[in-house]
Amino acid sequence: MQITKKQNIIISNPETRDFLADAFFPETGQKLPLVIFVHGYKGYKDWGAWNLMAEKFAKAGFFFVKFNFSHNGTTVENPHEFDDLEAFGNNNYSKELSDLGTVIDYFVKNENVDADKIILIGHSRGGGISIIKSFEDERIQGLITLASVDTLDRFPKNDAFEKWKEAGVYYVMNGRTKQEMPHYYQFYEDFENNFHRFDVERAAEMAKVHFLIIHGTEDEAVNVKSAEHLHILNPNSELYLVENANHTFGAKEPWEEEQLSKDLHEVTEKCIAFIKEKI
Repeated sequence: MQITKKQNIIISNPETRDFLADAFFPETGQKLPLVIFVHGYKGYKDWGAWNLMAEKFAKAGFFFVKFNFSHNGTTVENPHEFDDLEAFGNNNYSKELSDLGTVIDYFVKNENVDADKIILIGHSRGGGISIIKSFEDERIQGLITLASVDTLDRFPKNDAFEKWKEAGVYYVMNGRTKQEMPHYYQFYEDFENNFHRFDVERAAEMAKVHFLIIHGTEDEAVNVKSAEHLHILNPNSELYLVENANHTFGAKEPWEEEQLSKDLHEVTEKCIAFIKEKI
């Protein structure tokens, strides 16, 4: 089967700024379900094994899209590195939801896409964003979370919070790149001003979608209890735990293998089967 790869498509969002997206899809002449992958905190569309995952979805008969949030720290000119830490520091949940809406609007018009079959797959913080968008946007029929958070209230606490408020910025070390990643206080102000909108628990409870929750039992970044909590909130969801899997299901950056990791292969197969069965 011939797979088309359109990479680094420039998407314009007047509410944020230009960012890049990729589309992987088979040449079938048929309208295909639109699957949109939403990366997480300190993530980006070309991280690790996401390209191999995209190919697998395309070969399974889906129009698979992945994209960089406009303020994730990458740029249109340099999508593989955190080249714009000022943008990273000015990111917030409102911008991410706006970008995701823009991606849906852009690709739903594609001649190869079945506009009645839209599925979001969110990893980590991208899972929380995808849960909210699935509640807000009735066009979305399917939601899959991978190692998702169950709350977006993941800010410094107590003294650390007061220091952040006073200084206006705090820094997080990126373990891989050794960059000091800034977070400006506007991030919290945006959360506080949109507190009800950013309630992941309520959105998970209310979302009227086919919902699959996938999590590794040895996730070092987001405890597996978050997945169990999401499943309790939405009893119609399906909970799928991957034994001994970590936060990225065995993938890492850079990923130099020609195949997916064992755990990410299992996750991808599960996602494909779920979508084909439910949507």
